[in-house]
Formats: sequence, C-alpha cells, structure tokens
Amino acid sequence: MTETQVPIPKTRTAPAPASAAGAARNADVTVIRAASGWPHLHLAELWRYRGLLGVFVWRDLKVRYKQTVIGVAWAIFQPLFTALVYTFIFGRFAKFPSENLPYPIFAYNGLIFWTFFANSLTGGTLSMVANSPLIRKIYFPRETLLVSVLLASTFDLGIALLLFAVMLVYYKVALTITVLWVFPLLALQMVLTIGMTGLTSAAHVTYRDIGHALPLFTQLWMFGTPVAYPIRVIPEWLKPLYMLNPMAPVIDGYRRAFLLGQAPDLPALAVSAVVTIAVATLGLVVFKRAELTFADVI
Repeated sequence: MTETQVPIPKTRTAPAPASAAGAARNADVTVIRAASGWPHLHLAELWRYRGLLGVFVWRDLKVRYKQTVIGVAWAIFQPLFTALVYTFIFGRFAKFPSENLPYPIFAYNGLIFWTFFANSLTGGTLSMVANSPLIRKIYFPRETLLVSVLLASTFDLGIALLLFAVMLVYYKVALTITVLWVFPLLALQMVLTIGMTGLTSAAHVTYRDIGHALPLFTQLWMFGTPVAYPIRVIPEWLKPLYMLNPMAPVIDGYRRAFLLGQAPDLPALAVSAVVTIAVATLGLVVFKRAELTFADVI
C-alpha cells in the first residue's frame, strides 16, 4: 500500500490586538456623549452641514413662492403697500415729520429692513414645529433651521432693495460713503434676529401660544421703533428708555446712512450692540438647552 500525502494549505491568522484600545485605533469610532457644562455653538459642525443649510434655504424659497402669480415680487409689494398706507395716514393726515425727505422713500427705507426682521423672527419661531418630522427622525444642528430662515429672508431683502434703488433715483437722493454703515448695521440686526429666534422657537415648541401672540408682538414692537417717524420726535426724557429697544438705533442708522448721508448715532448704537449681545447669549443658552428635548416634546 502506498500512502499519498496531500498538502494542506496553511492559513494565516491575523494577530489579535493587544487591547481594546488597539482595536479602537484600527477602526473609525464615533463617540456620542451627552452635552454638559455651558452650552455653546459648534460653528465647525454648522460648516460641515452647509450643504443641508443650502437645501433648507432653497426649500424655503420654493415653498414661499410656489403657485404664486407674481412670485418674488411679493417681497416688494408687502413693504411697498405698507409704505403707501403710511404715506396717506402718517404723511398726509397726521403730518409726521420725515427729515425733509419725501415720505414714501422715508417710510419704505424703514419698512424693508423691519419687514426683513419681522419675517425672519416669525419664520424662525415656527421653524422647529414646522420641521418636527425631521427633528424626530434624524440628527442635524437644529440652529441650521434658524439660519436658513434668516438667509431666505435676506433674499427677499435683496429684491426689496432693487425697488429702493429705483426710488433713490426717482427722488434724486444721492448716496454717500456713509452707505457703508449698512453692513455693520445689517450684521448687528442678524445677530439680534438669531438671538430672538433662539428664544421664541425654543418656547414655541412647548407653548404654542407663542405662535399666536407673535404677530401682535411684532406689530407693537414696530410702533416702538422709528419706522414711520423720525427718532427726534421722541421726548428727551423718554429717549434713554426708548433706546433700550435694540432695533431703534439700527432702523435710524439705515435712514441716516442711505438718505441723510450721516453716520449712525454711535452712543445709541453701542447700547443696541450691548443689548443685542445679551439677547443673543441668552437665546443661545436657552436654545441649546431646550434642543435636547425637542424630539420628545415637539
């Protein structure tokens, strides 16, 4: 009998990692921990989700103007018709002063920036509840929704500024170098808007009364802001309290920069900046703490 030896192939076994730490180093591991300590805004994370932010902005614009006849022209008509009403009521009948400017352009200048603020505040407040299916199912930075509403409203502001440019030419109002003040004023307004929407959107998740009360609140706030009247009509004894409204120096600053060729009232603007920073900080803290329970409460 002859024996036939069949070669058995050798198998190579990978050496086991020396420890669990070694295994973790050989794999991509994401560790999720509960937030602790002082809430803060993760700007790097917002940047990573910039693609999603763009999707949200485009979605908001499409939904806003879907199946409308005049489309983006609504961004012009809303402040324009309000300015016409103000012209008849406050300009002709009540005889409000307008800094020696034609009242239509005086009112429209304040209204386009106030409309930008009011629309951003309203949309941001409702954004958490409106996107509740997404919030319950997937993770993404919740503040992305607030920023997307603000950016979509910025598009509307750009459209409204086109008509404002035409009005500047029609009424022969020449721009000066002071128009550059618009950029810091706009940045300050955006910070205030994000802070306010952080507060109101977090509250609206639990208390839906916020959504019903918000239109009345913004209307009353507008009457306490120099949109339809110049700031000089405010009595001197009331001005220190009046200037605690952070939007008052901002709206007055737009009017000075565009129409009067003047720099904003810097002391008043400094007070507005302090109030804005306080509101933005409070809004960030409240929003970041409340977002931990959005998916459960919404």
